[in-house]
Amino acid sequence: MPPKRPDHLAPSTTDRPRFGAHMSIAGGVHRAIEAALLARMDTLQVFVKNQRQWTAPPLDTQDVARWHALLATPNFGPPVAHAAYLINLASADRQLYARSRQAFADELRRCQTLAIPYLVVHPGAAGEQTVSRAISRVAAALNRVFSEQPELTVMPLLETTAGQGTALGRSFAELGEILHQLDEPDRAGVCVDTCHVFAAGYDIRDPSAYEAMVAEADREVGLKRIRCWHLNDSRGDCGSHRDRHAHIGHGHIGNRGFAHVVGDPRFGGLPMILETPKGDTASGRDWDRANLQRLRTLATRARRR
Repeated sequence: MPPKRPDHLAPSTTDRPRFGAHMSIAGGVHRAIEAALLARMDTLQVFVKNQRQWTAPPLDTQDVARWHALLATPNFGPPVAHAAYLINLASADRQLYARSRQAFADELRRCQTLAIPYLVVHPGAAGEQTVSRAISRVAAALNRVFSEQPELTVMPLLETTAGQGTALGRSFAELGEILHQLDEPDRAGVCVDTCHVFAAGYDIRDPSAYEAMVAEADREVGLKRIRCWHLNDSRGDCGSHRDRHAHIGHGHIGNRGFAHVVGDPRFGGLPMILETPKGDTASGRDWDRANLQRLRTLATRARRR
């Protein structure tokens, strides 16, 4: 039997989005929360180790204690982590597949130590395999991780992708196929990235197209499994399959598309994370603050309608 899901893994009943951004852990993971609180964020996303390396030293106990103290800040959270980009749970290469699974299991344990309920991961790339074979390998990797670590309560979130190359996750149907092959499907969820779904062909600027996407997501994965959003505008047009993030309102999605997402009560209370470019050294502008302010304004206007 899977472990009982803690209350913090259930979507919040509030209709207010929880806005945050991906923050650096340079100097210690607790530094990320310090910066997020200074920027008046509601939550944040972090890497739980150096994302350019397969292995990392154990988490520092003092750093973990500081993280937990800051995480207890009233009305902050839930935090989200993002898995290293090196991980490919769909790989046909035995060595890379085993290394990816082991690295992912380690990141889940690190999240557990830090009381981070969600670990976002790209489903992986099929390479020369068929899509169905690659999907089965992702599911098999997750099944093994879950069976070997039954005590873990951290929920992996399969992220939607732009559909570039042989990347899995270009549709909710592909993510649904992975979830349907899990022995314990309630232990995994989905993260929706606005830039990625737009680049994959979901035109969230159009109200009817947005509703069609949500209906598809409900049918293929179930809305209760959507536990996080990545809010990024897109430098590429709809259906371009280009994973190129832009500041909110500065790309092809524009304010109209984001208003649909942040004003949707079906996703109220979920962490909504910016992965937009950081500061512009030439202008000195704090883009995280600017993007968050725009999102909050759009959310407020949507609630007033």
